[in-house]
Amino acid sequence: MDDIDLKDPELYLNRELSLIQFQRRVLAQASDESVPLLERLRFLCISGSNLDEFFQIRVAGLMHRAALESSSGDYEHITPEQALQQIREEAHDFVDEQYRVLNDILLPALEEEGIHFLKRTEWDEKRAGWIKRYFTGQIAPVLSPLGLDHSHPFPRVFNMTLNFIISLQGKDAFGRDSRIAIVQAPRSLPRMIKLPDDYSDDDEFVLLSSMIHAHISDLFPGMDVTGCHQFRVTRDSDLFVDEEEIVDLMRAIKGELSSRRLTDAVRLEVADNCTEEAAKFLLKKFQLSNDDLYQVNGPVNVSRFLEMIDLVDRPDLKFAPFTPGIPKRLLNSPDMFDVIQNGDILLNHPFESFAPVVNFLKQAASDPKVLAIKQTLYRTGANSPLVEALVEAAKAGKEVTVVVELRARFDEAANIEQASRLQEAGAHVVYGVVGFKTHAKMLLVVRREGRTVKRYVHIGTGNYHAGNARVYTDYGFLSCDKDIGEDVHKVFLQLTGLGKATKLKKLLQAPFTLHKELIKLIEQEEENAKAGKAARIIIKVNSLVETKIIRSLYSASQAGVKIDLIVRGTCRLKPGLKGVSDNIQVRSIVGRFLEHPRIYYFENEGEPKVFCSSADWMDRNFFKRVEVCFPVEDEALKKQLIKDGLMVYLSDNTQAWQLLSDGSYKRIQPASNQKERSAQKTLLEKIAAEI
Repeated sequence: MDDIDLKDPELYLNRELSLIQFQRRVLAQASDESVPLLERLRFLCISGSNLDEFFQIRVAGLMHRAALESSSGDYEHITPEQALQQIREEAHDFVDEQYRVLNDILLPALEEEGIHFLKRTEWDEKRAGWIKRYFTGQIAPVLSPLGLDHSHPFPRVFNMTLNFIISLQGKDAFGRDSRIAIVQAPRSLPRMIKLPDDYSDDDEFVLLSSMIHAHISDLFPGMDVTGCHQFRVTRDSDLFVDEEEIVDLMRAIKGELSSRRLTDAVRLEVADNCTEEAAKFLLKKFQLSNDDLYQVNGPVNVSRFLEMIDLVDRPDLKFAPFTPGIPKRLLNSPDMFDVIQNGDILLNHPFESFAPVVNFLKQAASDPKVLAIKQTLYRTGANSPLVEALVEAAKAGKEVTVVVELRARFDEAANIEQASRLQEAGAHVVYGVVGFKTHAKMLLVVRREGRTVKRYVHIGTGNYHAGNARVYTDYGFLSCDKDIGEDVHKVFLQLTGLGKATKLKKLLQAPFTLHKELIKLIEQEEENAKAGKAARIIIKVNSLVETKIIRSLYSASQAGVKIDLIVRGTCRLKPGLKGVSDNIQVRSIVGRFLEHPRIYYFENEGEPKVFCSSADWMDRNFFKRVEVCFPVEDEALKKQLIKDGLMVYLSDNTQAWQLLSDGSYKRIQPASNQKERSAQKTLLEKIAAEI
């Protein structure tokens, strides 16, 4: 719960409503006809999966608070229950909009392109026969219908799974006359089934829910099925581990993971044809109120349409594939150590390849001159080539130390598995610092060169996840700068050992120096503006919510500092308030790739200071996480970072949204005399021209 401000329900409400607003901007891409059709469907699915996480973590946290404290508590503005009610209202409206986009826009457009989702009324005899055979052979054998009576209580319904509530009449073979049964669809079953190509020249799909509904009577022979309604329950999925009271963090998290599927319910979704009687029955079983019921016009999980996108061979309806670029310096030399010795490298993912990072670690793992490798792992993905390289390095006898963050939300199980593999290979595996998540992305390679020992580092704004590096925008920095190498070494000492925080030469670090140094940098711009000197701040982050930082930005704005903020998601700062934030503009970019880097620019009297970081401007990042922030000092790299990481996004007029002073967003449109400019498209074209 470290990322939830439970002490102030109103601040929490503003933040959560802002998160739903971001999902609205994502959903807007699904209606944008300039986006390829199947990618529009993908945006709908993304908005659905993001909303699922919102309920599992955000809404669950506030429901827990509301249950603990009565509405008579001493609150100056609103109670937790009132905040929860406003969030529910916004969520209901958003869900209605999701299904309107699906049914009124996307499905008709897919039909026109020959991609069909066949309803039961559209099955002709031939198709119905194939579906019947598929159900009998592939689906029915793994279903276990559960009749409810005194010896068969209501089953354990797992988090986010597809289920059906069945109403019945008649008596079974044992004379029982149970009126209700539950059918659970195992996760092993596909939610979208594609009909064989010989049935049509088009792409035809049938939903698993339609198949089960059509043949539900087969599961209850001799009984009359009077109703069949799909439902899905969402549960609290935030893990709580009291690190002060446990001995083995990995074992504790494993225990929590096993119970995550059956925690308190926070949302019930049913099809809109579900009877009131069935809905009330389910709400009672899950101990939810009517406000927690979401009746939807379609399948209860819109993100399941994501399965279909990869089953359709229609490149004309998807984003054009692209090949990430590789800097010429790296193309001209296969030896990563030689290249880094000749100057820092800044990689702009996904426009530039993540392969150099993988190659750097692989070369370090096999290089006999390399003595030690240290790395932080937050999210890596399955079958990670980086983890493979670390395993090989450990097996080769190198000193390998890995700081694995076991509490990376929804990646806990994968990280436990990776940690176990690394330990078995002989690596030293630690889990960071009690009470603080290790969110910094650092890789340190110690290499003997002649009579000296040299440090090489990689620091990133994103995770060591090769898959994410294809769809997230992020920066990776490779250097053998002596001061930065020493700083990274000192941070690793903090994470793996014991001792006071020592002063770093170039890096800023949370929770020790990052917050106060950023405020100093903002205040310096304010002083420069008051003295009539050049003063400007440009910040690119995913979220901006920390109060002292916001107050400092307001003060700088009042002094005349021009401030541009590129905030993808949550932003509690209000721009354009007269006398407060007149000089602040905030925009959000939503495009093909998820904007993820953190870049901080300070004009500094015409000699800009520019930093990249793993940290958003949130309380949790500043005070409850281990983060690093590094300066980009090479003049050529700095200019490129300013141009490609900031300025191109400030000129975007097709994928940008402007935050207004009332907290709403307005999509930016090109003026009649302007050309359309997309930051991501511009960077893709730049890379294509260089390849």
